[in-house]
Amino acid sequence: MRLVRIVLAILLWAVVVLCLVATAAPFFLDRVYYRGPVSGHFDGKRFFNPDGDALDISATRRNRLLWQQVFGDPTRPTWPERVAVTPGKPPARVEGGKMRVTWIGHATVLVQADGVNILTDPVWSDTVGPFGFGPRRVAEPGVRFEDLPRIDLVLVSHNHYDHMDLPTLKRLSERDHPLVVTSLGNDKVIASAGVASRALDWGRQIALRPGVAVTVTRSHHWGSRWFADRSRALWSSFVVHLPHGNFFFAGDTGLGDGKWPVEAAALGPVRFAAIPIGAFRFEEGQMASGSHIGPPDAIRVWDGLGRPEALAVHWGTFRLSREGYATPPAMLRGMLRCAGEDPARFAAHRIGETFAVPALGAAPPPPDYPGLDACIRDRRFAALR
Repeated sequence: MRLVRIVLAILLWAVVVLCLVATAAPFFLDRVYYRGPVSGHFDGKRFFNPDGDALDISATRRNRLLWQQVFGDPTRPTWPERVAVTPGKPPARVEGGKMRVTWIGHATVLVQADGVNILTDPVWSDTVGPFGFGPRRVAEPGVRFEDLPRIDLVLVSHNHYDHMDLPTLKRLSERDHPLVVTSLGNDKVIASAGVASRALDWGRQIALRPGVAVTVTRSHHWGSRWFADRSRALWSSFVVHLPHGNFFFAGDTGLGDGKWPVEAAALGPVRFAAIPIGAFRFEEGQMASGSHIGPPDAIRVWDGLGRPEALAVHWGTFRLSREGYATPPAMLRGMLRCAGEDPARFAAHRIGETFAVPALGAAPPPPDYPGLDACIRDRRFAALR
């Protein structure tokens, strides 16, 4: 028992020291990832959301979240230690106007269409955080790395560890040499792993091949690898222009002014979208945070995109917040059914499942906005833990 007390005391003091270090944010943890002219979302030193910045995290709240990650929080709904996953084996290529999608977990999605293999925010590591510390997977990747087809295009939305996994990017670069597209400043972080990437500002476009291009588009978030380098690199969503309909990847985002999905849809009809629905609750009953959307705002994003076929991501892989494991998809299905929408159009598929995306059709009829809004605000869904 004495040994246990000594070990616990050492761990406690280690956490206290870590919290003090995080609060102090020593200058040597700061990094300058980008230098460039002042713009509508860059003040010369740091990036910001032009529609109002994402809610900042106070030192007190940050330390509490860190404490909960290390020691747990008995007031939170329980999560499974492990979730069974049957890894899929996607085809090598998809041609002829077809599109197939595989959810690999969290924000990692494989999209195959028009002979192009696209991978978003690839993470195959078991933990996400500095030096191997951080949230641990409860679900294995939906495709084993060795079963992953050759990747042509990688999208990296921002530099948080659960979206920018340098070991995975290095493996992909060494194996496939894909075009890696990200937003300003993130290329310097990625280069630290020996990986080349193209960093673009919002609204800029790069071509992969004739008929296939990527536009970096606006989102509402923030970035950091440490505690002092907040917003030194830009965050983004993406539109991948494809011959048979565009693919939209929201990355990691709050709603902000809610206009950025409409801006993305204005670049061409969206055939398929990957939209986050999880890690939205940091206080009991919360339905969104400044930098993360929950199911209500995810539906608003989906609607702004033109209600395309969509996959719900950013849930069920790493525990980042207070909501229960299956709460985000349960809320999403309930709200869509309440509003008379088909839940299959914006679905929470199983990790490892490969599914076909239908061809672009006629635009769906406009929703009953008062009814949709009433369903989104229905307190029955907010009561789900």
